[in-house]
Order: sequence, then C-alpha cells, then structure tokens
Amino acid sequence: MTTRLLLGPLLRHVGETTATVWVETDSACEVDVLGSTARTFEVYGHHYALVVVRGLRPGTSTPYEVRLDGQRAWPEPDSALPPGRIRTLGTAGTFRLMFGSCRRPGHERGIGSDALIAYARRMTELAESEWPQALLLLGDQVYADEPTAETKEWLAGRRDLRKPPGVEVTDFHEYAHLYYESWTEPLLRWLLSTVPTSMIFDDHDVRDDWNTSRAWREQMSTKPWWPERIQDALVSYWVYQHLGNLGPDELADDEIFTTVTRHDGDAAPLLREFARRADADSTSVRWSYRRDFGRIRLLMIDTRAGRMLEPGGRSMVDDDEFTWIEANTEGEFDHLLLGSSLPWLLPHSISDGESINERACERPGLRGRVAETARQLVDMEHWAAFRTSFDRLARLIRRVASRDDAPASVTVLSGDVHHHYAAEATFGERVRSRVHQLTCSPVHNEAPAYIAWGFRIAWWRPLAAVMRRWARRAGVAPADVTWERVWGPHLPNAVATVEIDGRESRAIYERAEGDELVTATRLPLTAPADRSDRD
Repeated sequence: MTTRLLLGPLLRHVGETTATVWVETDSACEVDVLGSTARTFEVYGHHYALVVVRGLRPGTSTPYEVRLDGQRAWPEPDSALPPGRIRTLGTAGTFRLMFGSCRRPGHERGIGSDALIAYARRMTELAESEWPQALLLLGDQVYADEPTAETKEWLAGRRDLRKPPGVEVTDFHEYAHLYYESWTEPLLRWLLSTVPTSMIFDDHDVRDDWNTSRAWREQMSTKPWWPERIQDALVSYWVYQHLGNLGPDELADDEIFTTVTRHDGDAAPLLREFARRADADSTSVRWSYRRDFGRIRLLMIDTRAGRMLEPGGRSMVDDDEFTWIEANTEGEFDHLLLGSSLPWLLPHSISDGESINERACERPGLRGRVAETARQLVDMEHWAAFRTSFDRLARLIRRVASRDDAPASVTVLSGDVHHHYAAEATFGERVRSRVHQLTCSPVHNEAPAYIAWGFRIAWWRPLAAVMRRWARRAGVAPADVTWERVWGPHLPNAVATVEIDGRESRAIYERAEGDELVTATRLPLTAPADRSDRD
C-alpha cells in the first residue's frame, strides 16, 4: 500500500545552505526532499519526519518535491498551485516577515475572511521577489478549548461529550485532529510549503487562561482529566510546532529530538515523560528561540509555559531564561525583532490596571481572592501583570537601543488581544533605535465590537491619568518607558508585515475583505535612511 502524506510539507527553518521540512504521513516510511532523507518517527501511532536539507546554495530559489519511499507525494499531481520552493538566505533586497495570531480554520463561517488564506491567494499571482521570506505565527494556531462545529461532531463520535471536559480536546489524537483540520486547506498548505514558518503557542493551543497564576494551576490540578490533557498538549506542541523552530545545529544538540528519532517503536511514553517534567518544572525546557535572517535578529520569547507563578515572585520566564534572552540581544545586527504572543505595551490604563491587580492578588484573605478572580475573568495576564518582567524587558530594550552599535529599530511583535494597533515607545533619555509595539490579532477569528470601543477608551489620556494615580496609591512605581499609540485599534481579520531594506524598516497592516487584502496602514519603524543619532 502506498504511503500517503497527511500533513505538510511545512517549510520551517531556512538558512543560507540548509532547510528543514516537516511532514506527517499515514505510516512509517523514508522521506526524501532534494536528496536529503529522514525516517519517520512514531508518536501514538502517528508518523512524522523532519528532514534536514543540506547542500543548498545561498540566495537561491529551488523547487522541491517530497518523496515517500521513493514515490512522489508532493506536489499533488492535479494541483493548479505553483510548486513549493526553498529560498535560502543571502539574497540582497527587501526582507519581509509576515506575522499574526489567533487563527481558526479557514472553513469556519461567520467570523469574516481568513487573512492568511487571502495572502496565500495573492501570493500565487505575485513575482517571487515580492513573497515574504518568513512567517511568524504568534499563538493560538489551534483552539483546543473552542473547537469548530465539525470537530465537535467528530469528538461526539469518539466519546461521551456529557462528561468533562465536554467538547474540549483531551488527548494527542484529538490535538492531531485540530492540526489536520487547520492545516489541510489547499492555499494555506501551499503557503506553509513555501514560506519558512516559525511558531509559538499561547493559551488556546492548550486552554484559555493557561498559566494565568498559581491559583489557576491549583484549580486545574483538581480535575481528573487535566494531567493527560496538559501532557498531550505539550507533546503535540513539540511535534507540530516546536521542532521546526530549531535549526539543524540545534536539532543535533537536542537530546529529546535525538532520543525520539532514534527510538525503535512508539516514542509516546518518552515524550509524555518529557511533557510531565516540562509542566511540573518550567525550567526543564526552553521553548524560546532565536532566528537570524542576515542582519535581522528575531528573538522569540515564550510567555506562557515558562512563567514563574509564586506569589511575590511572579515572572514571565525564570531568571536563567531572562538572562538567556538578554545574552541573545548582544551582537551586531540592523534590526531586533522580539516576538511575544502577549503584547508588552497595552493602553496605559490597562497596563496600570494589570499591575494594580498583581499587587492586589498578593493580599491575604477576601481581597486577594477577589483580585485573583478578576485576574482570570478579564485576562489580566500580560507583561504588565508580571511587572518585574515588564520593567526588566523595558530596561533591556533601552540598553540595546542606547548602545553605540544600536540597531535601527527594536520592534516587539505580538498578538492575543483580537484587535490590531501600533505604539511607539520612548525613554527618559534619547536612544539611537526607534522602538515599537506591533500587535496583529486575529488572523481569522472574531471579536465583539465593544472590544474596539473599549480599547479606544482605554487609550484615553484622562482615564490613563486616573489609573496612574490609582497605581501610585497601590504602590506601583512609574514605568521606565512611555509610549503613544500611533495606529489603531481596529478589529477586522488582518495580517501584518515588517518590511526591511537595509537599515530602513516599515510595518504594513492588511485587512481581509472577501478574498482580498486591503492595505490598512503603512508605518515607518525607522527614520528615513536611518538618520538616527549614531555619532
């Protein structure tokens, strides 16, 4: 029987001479891409491979096929789409990184057009020189707690949905179904086969409010179905998303990847143990990672799984990981992109409100419990709700932006909040880099209209002044950074692109209207020709 390609190919990490290609197949086989091969590994009876392609030439574009046991499985013979291509780094000219978050499957109706599929449709008509060189998916690639109607029907055929957790997914097989539903649409599949994609999870990849606080974790630990749920959530994330974030050298040094790919038989027990340790001790694994695109550095920060949640010591990541983040901002590059599924800079009134709430959660008795309830109810879990981390990130960005060899821009890329906006940050002293927060969410989802109105009100200066006085009374010190909204907030499904030419950079937001994308705004992220104070 011929082995079939179930998912992929997904083009993941691309360098100057190497690339990685991820696939899922329906049985064990050898996978061949441009003469580089890998045997599939097995997880819960599912079969996967990550092929490391070597020997490519810098700055080239190479069409490729995927062969399973010697038989061509991709491109599909009847496809009208262009062949997938591997475009290596090293080409001069404009660099484009597209990003966004919060994408429900494209077939789901009633939530507007899918901006990512609209982008893929337009891409098929563009010259290759105008394609993006990278795609960054900033969380909520799947919705484990809010599946589609089709998936609910599929779940009902597996188990009794009257029993907890009801329509939420429970195990690896159900997670695998979510990815299959989300990634098999032909245009999206072609896009992912052609544009190198980096990813990070957010809460809905696991469950709404995941790791909001220690109290949340204690509540979840009482649910008998939760241990299997969280372990298989992390196993599926490792398989479907995390592996492709790593380059060939990192894969070679990754002990769990080496163990799994060399394991004879189903590796599920090995990965379950790995996931159990990762959930029990967030310092046992680092989901954050770094990508360099020539003189552009992307530093992706895990703001979910690595949190420190002890009252009095809350932090987005542990101290060792923050030190790793700081170390990776060293070096010479023209632009620094910091990926964070959660925005760093929210409206001032919300930012202060989250910091006030963090203080209130530390109080004993009823006040603390009420504050904790509010924290979960209105999702007060962004950087400002981990104020020590917010301030440490501000100091890090100011330090990078102030040094003699400062990049032209420092830009934080985020999603999560189901609307789009941009803000520019300044500090008490003049810095050499322009600093922005760019938020793009959702790619394909919905948000009630009151969210846009709420966020417009939240940017209102008088309200910000009131919240600042309240924060001061609560003992929250003023931030070391100030910021102003420069665009938004807006609701429609959209994608954003950071477009870089040398030391010039700009942001382009495009909203989905039917099958097309319409430019919503173009924002400069650097001074023209980088006339920053570098002397």
